[in-house]
Amino acid sequence: MIRNPVVAGQFYPSEPKILIHYLENYIKKMPKKSALGAIVPHAGYVYSGGVAGVVYGCLQLPDTFIVLGPNHSGMGKPFAVMDKGIWKTPLGEVSINENLAQIVLTESGLFTPDIMAHNYEHSIEVQLPFLQYLKSDFTFVPIVLSHTWYSNCEIMGNALAKAIQKFGKPTLIIASSDMTHYEPHETAKAKDNMAIEQILALDAAGLYETVHSKNITMCGIIPATVMLIATKSLGAKKAELVSYATSGDISGDYSQVVGYAGIIIK
Repeated sequence: MIRNPVVAGQFYPSEPKILIHYLENYIKKMPKKSALGAIVPHAGYVYSGGVAGVVYGCLQLPDTFIVLGPNHSGMGKPFAVMDKGIWKTPLGEVSINENLAQIVLTESGLFTPDIMAHNYEHSIEVQLPFLQYLKSDFTFVPIVLSHTWYSNCEIMGNALAKAIQKFGKPTLIIASSDMTHYEPHETAKAKDNMAIEQILALDAAGLYETVHSKNITMCGIIPATVMLIATKSLGAKKAELVSYATSGDISGDYSQVVGYAGIIIK
């Protein structure tokens, strides 16, 4: 199965040379940090590429990734693992790690093999060019997660941790998420700070509750919650906010913005 890019030319350039130029500008050369997980935004590169570039620029990248994205289309299974095949971007092909995908599927019956949920979902696709620019060879497991109860997040997070332990090789979990959507700049920042505070405390339940009780429109709340549960189970001790911005910082329009946070879990 080949999954062709669906947002090249929309969220990021479809021409390889132009895409590389964008990535060169976004990815900052920084001291590398080992991490178990990360939260990275997934908007158009013009808006969130700078935040994403800071995250990827400071990470010591392993050879294997699990990338968790929300389901914007509503298509496919609720917790959809694409367990085999190749993803294409303008920078080339990336193979799915079939071994790790099968381990994930056996660790929890909530996860199901499904391609449909991935067909038009941009949140995972936009992460790949950053990884391709920085890593000449890597594999990954893409998982699209629909909204669900916290109890299911616990099951899936613990299952991912067990799967990574059984896999036995360093694996980074990337949760693809933007923050508050379409609110005034100061309101968005205030709401995002409440969510970020819970993430920095490694409090997955607190994050889930805060986002729902404060009406924070964080689209990747389930990927972020599952990632936090998994990384804490794997021994995470600290989270660090490495970058934050809103779309208003780019466009100059602060009346209705989207927030972007870059966070690493170590």
